[in-house]
Amino acid sequence: MFTDSHCHLTFPEFADRMPEIRAAMAAAQVDRALCICTTLEEFPEVQALAERHQNFWASVGVHPDNEDILEPTVEGLVERAALPKVIAIGETGLDYYQMEERKGGRSIADMEWQRDRFRVHIRAARQTRKPLVIHTREASADTLAILREEGETGGAQAAGGVFHCFTETAEVARAALDLGFYISFSGILTFKKAQDLRDVAAFVPLDRILIETDSPYLAPVPYRGKVNNPSYVPFVAQQIAELRRLPVEAVAKATSDNFETLFSGAKT
Repeated sequence: MFTDSHCHLTFPEFADRMPEIRAAMAAAQVDRALCICTTLEEFPEVQALAERHQNFWASVGVHPDNEDILEPTVEGLVERAALPKVIAIGETGLDYYQMEERKGGRSIADMEWQRDRFRVHIRAARQTRKPLVIHTREASADTLAILREEGETGGAQAAGGVFHCFTETAEVARAALDLGFYISFSGILTFKKAQDLRDVAAFVPLDRILIETDSPYLAPVPYRGKVNNPSYVPFVAQQIAELRRLPVEAVAKATSDNFETLFSGAKT
């Protein structure tokens, strides 16, 4: 019934726990999950996990915040995206969060390497016709500008994609929707101080919404602060259902249908 559109099941928090995680997913009626890649070094494990399980899929990409790792090329991403069960490019995008503190006092101008990496992913998505999984944090203006710029040559919009773990404003959501992208909400939606985000979730059309856990992070209420996992994604769906005064089953169906529409290779 439910689909977790973004999780990191190869992270250390899940080592040797896959039978337990899959049993919890089945009990919670979470039928499938997209396992997200954050480095090319990690990709073989992500892709192998997806191949081992009928209801898991994989992405290929390099997270914008990762440094001192193998840099992606268009050719390398295209080659990996052709492997079985790989249905998306990313996660990719821009992350300027606490830039000066976390990145040695760098300015936005110093982050051109992130912007170049983002463009590489967009161009690979265009070639493969596989959707982008976009991460943007305190960088929405540049994220949207690059998508528009690449879209002028048939790049970003040709592949489409999703703004994952959305935490931006309604104006950013509207701009992403206008570019043809989906919006994915995580457990943050259930947090007490997230009313502004709930207002955004009420605004986004139901046929453009996905739900996710971003496991092992951002566990929803009532599990906030604990290790997240895909079996908790129904709590995100329940919050959306309450916002829209719909049965949770309707949100589950809509978001799962949206997942199949965007990631056309992900039908069981």
